[in-house]
Amino acid sequence: MSSPFGSTRTLIKSTHALIAPDGHVFSPLANWQGAEGVVLISPAMQGGPRFVQYLVHGGREARSTGASAGVQRLVYVLEGKARLDGQPLAADGFAWLPADESYDLRADEGARLLVFEKRYEPLAGVTAPARVVGTLADAPCDPFLGDADAMLATLLPVDPAFDMAVNVFTYQPGATLPFVETHVMEHGLYMKAGQGVYRLADDWMPVAEGDSIWMASYCPQWFVAMGKTPAAYIYYKDIHRDPLGACQHVGSGEPS
Repeated sequence: MSSPFGSTRTLIKSTHALIAPDGHVFSPLANWQGAEGVVLISPAMQGGPRFVQYLVHGGREARSTGASAGVQRLVYVLEGKARLDGQPLAADGFAWLPADESYDLRADEGARLLVFEKRYEPLAGVTAPARVVGTLADAPCDPFLGDADAMLATLLPVDPAFDMAVNVFTYQPGATLPFVETHVMEHGLYMKAGQGVYRLADDWMPVAEGDSIWMASYCPQWFVAMGKTPAAYIYYKDIHRDPLGACQHVGSGEPS
C-alpha cells in the first residue's frame, strides 16, 4: 500500500541504515540473467559498507554462473526453491560459494534469495575453503551466552580460512541481546520473521519481517523481540582478518 504522505521507516546514516521494503525498487542484477532484485546494502551507501547484500526474485530463466572476480557469495533461500549445479536448495537452505568458482545457480519462478557478497581476503599460509552447502535445520545452534530464549545458529564453520560469517538469530518474545554491543565487525542483517526494536547508535528503530539493516564498525547496537511470535534475523559479519588490512581500502573506491 502506498503512503499518501510520502512516509517511510527507511533511514540512512553514516554509521547505520534501515531499509524498509516499502521503498524497494526492483532492477536487473549484475552477474545474474533473467532475475530481478533489490540491492539493499552496498559500498555506494553513505558510510561505505565493505560488502553487498541483495535480494533475488527468481524467474523461469533466473541464473548465475558466478560473482565478480575475487568475490565470494553466500546464498540463502528465503522462499521457494533454487538449484546449485542441479542440487535442490529448498527454503532455509544455503550455499557458500568461493571466489572465482564457476557454477550453475538457478532460482525457480517465485523463489526469493538473500545474497551476501564480499571480496575474499586470502590469509597467508591458509588454504581458501571449499564450497559449503547446508540447511538451517542442520546448522549448529546454541543458546547465546546461555540464554535459551536467544538461539544462535552458525551457518559457516568457525575457521580462520573464512573471512565472513553468516548466522541466524532467533529470539522468543521479550528476549534481548544481553548488552549494547560495540565492535570492530560490521553487519548486514535481514529480518526473517517477527518484529522488535533495534537500537542503532542513538536511534531506536521498530523493525519487522522484510526489513534490512546495515551497521558500521563500532556502531552501538541492541535488539529486543516484541509481539506474540518469535523474531528471527539472518546476519553477516566480517571476521578473522587484520583490521589494518581493511584500512588499505579506505578511500580507494574498491569494496574490500
